[in-house]
Amino acid sequence: MADTVLYEVSDGLATITLNRPEAMNALNVAAKVALRDAVRSAADDDAVRAVLLTAAGDRAFCVGQDLKEHIGLLAADRASGSGQTMSTVREHYNPIVKALAGAPKPVVAAVNGVAAGAGFGFALAADYRIVADTAAFNTSFAGVALTADSGISWTLPRVIGPGRATDLLLFPRSITAQEAYELGIANRLVPGAELRAEAEKVARALAEGPTVAYAALKESVAYGLSHSLEEALEKEDELQTRAGSSEDHAIAVQAFVNKEKPKYLGR
Repeated sequence: MADTVLYEVSDGLATITLNRPEAMNALNVAAKVALRDAVRSAADDDAVRAVLLTAAGDRAFCVGQDLKEHIGLLAADRASGSGQTMSTVREHYNPIVKALAGAPKPVVAAVNGVAAGAGFGFALAADYRIVADTAAFNTSFAGVALTADSGISWTLPRVIGPGRATDLLLFPRSITAQEAYELGIANRLVPGAELRAEAEKVARALAEGPTVAYAALKESVAYGLSHSLEEALEKEDELQTRAGSSEDHAIAVQAFVNKEKPKYLGR
């Protein structure tokens, strides 16, 4: 059986590929465990300076929970009374989203096709989304009598506003790539045939950048969303001190004076 998730590190870039194209990259238990472990590895590895999250095939990025497997697990739960099936949010989805959003390095999602349910949530947990013009998004949860998970109750309102987010959660529908771009879900929209090359170009550029500064930028934006201006200013002072003491800052300043392109070390 092919690996449900592929993981590769090259020149500071970790590429994580969902690899169940025959099932539209739906998340069975094996895929969720493999994705959780891969994302955690990329987040924790100091040799990894950027992460590219993508998927095999051209039909789907990830359609969320594998409902065929889910039906069987629910039946087993009813028979045993264990209620174990829904622990997947705690055991799989939450750690995946925390690792993506909290990674001290940029995470790029290359959305090649349909991103629904948790697949949509994982894309939103990335820092930057490059989307094929043939892709689509759908919250999906209410359509199967479930509430939001995979962080989407936190990420989607912050990207498109609470009113629009509530509308899309209460009334799930397919959001085209163009509408996703207009709403701010997609940071960059490209022809499907160019997606992988463009995503790798962006991700590799980030992998060659000032990693400490990128980590600080991620932290400052997340902090600012839930704190006062005064607290955000204090956090900026703290993080700027950290970035200013990095080797990359010294390299950047010297390169600027010498009118050269800086070659960052990621520290």
